[in-house]
Amino acid sequence: MKTVEIIGYHRANLGKTAAETIRKDGLVPCVLYGGGEQVHFSAPVILFRELVYTNEAHFVHLDIEGDECQAILQEIQFHPVSEIILHADFLRIAEDRKIKMDIPTRLVGKAPGVDKGGALVRKRATLKVVALPKDMPDHIDVDCSELDFHHAVKVSDMKIPNLTFVDPPKASIAVVEISRATKLAAEDAAKAAETAAASAAAPEAGAPAAAGAAPGTPAPAADAKKGDAPKKDEGKKK
Repeated sequence: MKTVEIIGYHRANLGKTAAETIRKDGLVPCVLYGGGEQVHFSAPVILFRELVYTNEAHFVHLDIEGDECQAILQEIQFHPVSEIILHADFLRIAEDRKIKMDIPTRLVGKAPGVDKGGALVRKRATLKVVALPKDMPDHIDVDCSELDFHHAVKVSDMKIPNLTFVDPPKASIAVVEISRATKLAAEDAAKAAETAAASAAAPEAGAPAAAGAAPGTPAPAADAKKGDAPKKDEGKKK
């Protein structure tokens, strides 16, 4: 894993007012934990660019006025509107002690479901893992080359030596979903099929009525047999 160097300066004054003053000077209030006493310091905000605005994880080499150590970024806070970095916490690390980090995921391979009109969706941008510093990767490749519709790569599918995954085993990392355009096209096709079926079932205009008289229509008189003369009234007996 790559390392970013951050130079810091000890903070003499703590509290909200002092922190606001530090930020106005282009510095970030920071705290270093682990290995004994906490160390409060500040560091130039520009040095956080390679550490924060990246799609890879990094170790941090801290140099606080000559006191040097290896660390990881434990937590960072941003302003909800301006997104300016408000505070950062670092954790001191040792080569023989396991650490927990959020490692970015990277989707690799072409999913068959995408060729069929689906969309490959990344469900987890990072995975929380535990490992020794020497085994910690800067990113995790997620193979999507066998994903079809509604198939997913889950945390339990990830098998990387010397890494322990903390996220739930059944949690999805990547999945192929039906895209909105494909879904709308399928709905339109279904409606068209329903309309066609309804049209085929309805009688055509002007077609002769089916056998049998319509309700309320009087039955036609039976045809007289050919050659039969109409009967005359019998004369009265005398």
